[in-house]
Amino acid sequence: MNKAIITVVGKDTVGIIARVCTYLSEHQVNVLDISQTIIDGFFNMMMIVDYTNATVEFATMVDEMEELGEQIGVRIRCQREEIFTKMHRI
Repeated sequence: MNKAIITVVGKDTVGIIARVCTYLSEHQVNVLDISQTIIDGFFNMMMIVDYTNATVEFATMVDEMEELGEQIGVRIRCQREEIFTKMHRI
């Protein structure tokens, strides 16, 4: 299994989750876990996904997710699980 962590942060608007999940579904990326919250109008979401069967290369997915974020007014970051884990160890 190839896991990645996707974070989405920005001003809350209608359709953020739908747009992100549509992209993932179209590229055969499975959502394993998702958590989202809105605090004082700011949207924050974290997803764990499995990109083992993705129809695009990981680097392409990273770039396209960033572009999608720009289109919908949020910042989307996608990192391999092992990189994310090493960066956030205490």
